[in-house]
Amino acid sequence: MTSADWPVRWVRERLGYEPRDPGMFVAALTHRSASGRNNERLEFLGDAVLNLAIARHLYLAFPAATEGDLSRLRARLVSAEPLAEVASTIGLGEELQLGSGELKTGGFRRQSILADALEAICGALFLDGGLDAAERVIQRLFEPRIAALPAPETLKDAKTRLQEYLQSRGYSLPRYTVDRIEGEAHAQTFHVTCEVSDLGRRAQGSGSSRRRAEQEAAERLLPEIQNAL
Repeated sequence: MTSADWPVRWVRERLGYEPRDPGMFVAALTHRSASGRNNERLEFLGDAVLNLAIARHLYLAFPAATEGDLSRLRARLVSAEPLAEVASTIGLGEELQLGSGELKTGGFRRQSILADALEAICGALFLDGGLDAAERVIQRLFEPRIAALPAPETLKDAKTRLQEYLQSRGYSLPRYTVDRIEGEAHAQTFHVTCEVSDLGRRAQGSGSSRRRAEQEAAERLLPEIQNAL
């Protein structure tokens, strides 16, 4: 199998795409640690292509979602961990061309390398077949993850959900008070009270930081208020 033929079968079988320029995909599958043209430039382009494709799909699939909701949903799909997981499902790591150093240290399993290579593949698809072709492949690859996305409103943190719930009903914002801090400076535990004075409701939370303690208190208080109103 020649260098030009090598990626064609993989692209056909795993991506369902017929490449016009096999060399484009050779580059997409070549890490910078290997000799020859590598995938860094394609990764740069593919990042934009992938974000656009996912953003457009989410925009159409969640018509009532806010900008913040859509951003949180997109982050569930295009951050390094999910990208690396998608790359693994199509056997991308086994196809990567790596330098000897990366081969010895298992670079074909490294999350950042897999995620970057998947972005490079998206860039190659765009240059080789255009945006529509790239979007079709991206949709197939991400379809199971898109289908499993939670409702947009559940992605907001507890403090945000509590604040929005109270504001939508005309109540005052919650007040957070640090009750006490326990432990040494390097291992502190914060105890916080979240109170909604309009409703005479409060809840306590604790955590390794003030923010975490506030989130826990809000998480406990929100369902209590929802059940009471």
